Amino acid sequence: MPYYGIKRKVFISFHQRDRREVDNFIDTWATKEGVFIPKALGASDNDDFINSTDPNYVMSRIRQTYLGDSTVTIVLMGTCTHSRRYVDWEIKTSLRQGDYTPNGLIGILLPSCGNSAHLPQRFRENWISGEVNCYARYRAHPTSTQQLADWIEDAYNARTSRYHLIENRSDMMKYNGKCEVCGVTH
Repeated sequence: MPYYGIKRKVFISFHQRDRREVDNFIDTWATKEGVFIPKALGASDNDDFINSTDPNYVMSRIRQTYLGDSTVTIVLMGTCTHSRRYVDWEIKTSLRQGDYTPNGLIGILLPSCGNSAHLPQRFRENWISGEVNCYARYRAHPTSTQQLADWIEDAYNARTSRYHLIENRSDMMKYNGKCEVCGVTH
């Protein structure tokens, strides 16, 4: 049964290698179930990729084009997501404060990861096991529309209730890192 509650605009951050699972997540939870309105760089063949190696320019384009009117960022975590510079840049941009309210932040495991994954460093800096006194939340794949809607709403509310816990000072990744699982730089 489709979800009829509040639908937040959600930015989806992911590794292109996980595209099939990401497309399935968006199709299931946004299109069929209607839990959120998706915004994602590269989730559609019609997306324009940001062709630049200047991190500040890329961050401003991500904020303007994709994050601008979103309120929550979901990092869909696959095996090597932790090693991707664009994921790091998208998280950093999501957490920026000042001219805008930061996005809420949720990490959700893709089914291929089972029960755990290596977390991107910037995400890890904003999450603590037990989830006390931290900004981000980390979850297994959702099992119901209401469960996912509750996670999104919690992240949305964190923008004002937990914003003071945001850690976003570390340098941006300049290059993709080596995957801790497969040992390859993708």
